[in-house]
This record gives sequence, structure tokens and C-alpha cells, in this order.
Amino acid sequence: MICVRHEDGTAAAAGVDLYWLPLGAGGHCVRLNGRVFEALVACWEHRSPRDLYHSALQVTVHGDHYVIEMAPVWNTPDPERGAVGEGPVGAPWLGRSRAFRYEVRRWRDGRIPDVDFAVGSPQRLSAQEARARRVLDLVPAFPTATWGLDEQRAGEMWNSNSLVSWLLARSGHDMAEVRPPEDGRAPGWTAGLVVAARMAAGGTPCTTQSS
Repeated sequence: MICVRHEDGTAAAAGVDLYWLPLGAGGHCVRLNGRVFEALVACWEHRSPRDLYHSALQVTVHGDHYVIEMAPVWNTPDPERGAVGEGPVGAPWLGRSRAFRYEVRRWRDGRIPDVDFAVGSPQRLSAQEARARRVLDLVPAFPTATWGLDEQRAGEMWNSNSLVSWLLARSGHDMAEVRPPEDGRAPGWTAGLVVAARMAAGGTPCTTQSS
């Protein structure tokens, strides 16, 4: 658990804090795969490769801390990890296997993996209790589309960054200045914003459930 404090050392009573974690921090395999992926995308888009980031949120209400993130269903055995939804990874039919499913967590007193590697974090986005509660209330409503695909027709893949940007946008945060660290990129971030805007305008997400 990360306890965010004010400059005077007192614990924050309410707040929404964003963490930017280098993709694969602490894990050589994920980091290598991420670099290969970004090199291919950069080549296709005729630009230089950038650092890739994974985002996570910590929400504080009345001194209680909740970590919000997307993770494999199998990566922690803690029964109190606050899972509120699941979705398939890679393809809808793969989600029949536990090995290819993710879960969305709203984890009280949870922990953010590799938080020691976070860059420019935490970023305090709000200190309003009402807005913090709105983020928590929205977590179960996140569209659990297939991780890694663009079923939402948002122009890029759906992933953990989509969860964070969708929650922030839907809860009324000003997203104009919220972006990854300098020279970094967060695949899936824009997808969350696109779907959030579509829903705010009265549209519905395109979800595909595995059977």
C-alpha cells in the first residue's frame, strides 16, 4: 500500500493519484516484449521508439486507500484483492481459459506492483472526496472488452491504460494535461478516452464476452 501525504506530512483524507510505471519494470520478459512491440510500431509509423508506460490509480476516501488496476486473474492469490470484473486476453475464445483472463481490481489496502520504478509519480489529479468516490463507483462499470484488441473501434488496443483513462474521464477529471512522462507512450490510453466520450454522449461500448 502507498500512503500519499501532504507536504506537511499528514495523510491525505481524499484524493485520486495516478502512477506511471515503465512497462515491464522488474520483469525482463515483459520489458523485452514491450521493446520489440514498440520498435515494430515505431517502424510502421515512421518515428523513433518511445518508452512505454502502464498506469495505475490509488484512490483515497476518508483515509482508506484503494488501488485500481487491471491484472491477470492468476497473478495473486489474495482473496481480498477486490476483483469486480473479468475479461478475455488476446481473443474472446481464449478467455475460456484462466490463463487468458484479466480482472479489474478495486483493492482496498492493495499494492501497486513495481511502484518503486514509477516515473514522476504520484500525480495528484483531485483532492475532492466526491470525485474520488465517483471513481470507485465507476470501476465495476468498466467495459471488459478483449485485452489487446480494438473491439471498441477506438483506434487502438483495449488494455490497462484504457481502464485508467476511462475512469478518469468518466469521473469528470480534466484530461487535457494528463499524459505519460516526457518521450513516453501509453498504448490504450486514447481508447479509454474515446469510449468515455462516446458513453458521455449517450452511446454504448462494443463488448464481446467469451463463452
